[in-house]
Amino acid sequence: MNTPITFRQAEAADAARIWQIILQAKEQMRLRNSRQWQDGYPAMLNITADIERGDGYVLCQNGNVIAYGAVLFTGEPTYETIQGQWLSNLPYVVMHRLAVADEVKNRGIATLFMRKVEELSLQRGIRSFRVDTNFDNLYMLKMLVALDFTYCGEVLYDNNPRRAYEKLTAK
Repeated sequence: MNTPITFRQAEAADAARIWQIILQAKEQMRLRNSRQWQDGYPAMLNITADIERGDGYVLCQNGNVIAYGAVLFTGEPTYETIQGQWLSNLPYVVMHRLAVADEVKNRGIATLFMRKVEELSLQRGIRSFRVDTNFDNLYMLKMLVALDFTYCGEVLYDNNPRRAYEKLTAK
């Protein structure tokens, strides 16, 4: 029997579990020799700020948080300068800090999270979905291709080049 998975805004009470998931993701990246998230970012301060602003979202199963991401509808200043070109100049949603709990990895949870963000953005009338990732985050790069995101170029985040993607959705 499959237990339903719910998507909702994160609450202050979720912060400790979210932080545990972020630490798991940092360790996974370190073990794969990825440079992403190995410099102190994201920190607990990022997570609590996401939650306070209403930008933090979680997937839950059996009442337990199993994935986290920051979902912003207010733009991303880093995206104003791109080496390349975005697909559109439309208002967009951006997702940062996506992490999935170790015990549910390789079950399509990150893909489900991305689809839920897309649904949320469409409910708000936003048809553009942007995301960036490190050049060596192979899981994210593979998922972005599978979800029909288009590589648009590179953006700089703290002087580090990041691969930038956009997806335009139909009504």
